[in-house]
Amino acid sequence: MIIVHHLENSRSQRILWLLEELGLAYEVRRYERNKTTMLAPAGLRRVHPLGKAPVIEDGDQMVAETGAIIEYLVEKADGRLGAPAHRADALRYRHFLHYAEGSLMPPLFTTLVLSRVPLFGKTAIKKFKPMVDVHLDYVEAELAQRPWFAGKELTAADVMMSFPLEAAVTRAGATQGRPHLAAWLEKVHARPAYQAALKAGGPYAYAG
Repeated sequence: MIIVHHLENSRSQRILWLLEELGLAYEVRRYERNKTTMLAPAGLRRVHPLGKAPVIEDGDQMVAETGAIIEYLVEKADGRLGAPAHRADALRYRHFLHYAEGSLMPPLFTTLVLSRVPLFGKTAIKKFKPMVDVHLDYVEAELAQRPWFAGKELTAADVMMSFPLEAAVTRAGATQGRPHLAAWLEKVHARPAYQAALKAGGPYAYAG
């Protein structure tokens, strides 16, 4: 059985969702954040040197980094929810699988950091917001063309995109004036596998 080292309110929620969609058996080992610093607990360092989540164990195999875990699980499930057969869709799949953390998440994380800076944080966020809006407008335009990020069907690319877009709702007003992005999030949250993952992982601040 796959063991998921899951940190509350983190990227690891996506792994639980993907496991539910793929129907793979798993066990959750849940970690709570430090209430003062909001950082991961020291216990995660005993799992992996970086002390980050998600990390999965599958037999004697340990895999860290969300994207790497998603690719590992898709392969384990014989390619289900992986790259579509059509070349253009497959290219979009790979793009969004890497875009989620490579391009979209950094400005959102910067916004979070700035929100915790006293005095000048709010001013800095206002100046930084146009950079975030470029990404969110791009996502809106893509979802206006197709129901899911890679095409007509849900893929692991949608799973990968879920956390940054959920975080962007609270950090950057992502759904304001972006109906296609809002509709995509509603579809994601309504999926039975997503709801099952919420029950398995415990409280998750970005689901609503």
